Amino acid sequence: MPFINFMSSTAGRVLRIVAGIALIIAGLAAIQGTAGIIVAIVGLVPLLAGVFGVCFMAPLAGGSLRGGHPSA
Repeated sequence: MPFINFMSSTAGRVLRIVAGIALIIAGLAAIQGTAGIIVAIVGLVPLLAGVFGVCFMAPLAGGSLRGGHPSA
């Protein structure tokens, strides 16, 4: 599963951080009202996952929640 392997890598971690920041900015600046707040809160999930090095999709492919490849 190349996508999950990518998301578990350092580049995927950076992508999660950037996507989280983009969602937060979009939610607070571009989208008004309650919907914007919800989008900003949803943006916290990939941001925090990237910051703490967690990949929620990796266990679906047999990998570790902490990203990377499955332990032997």
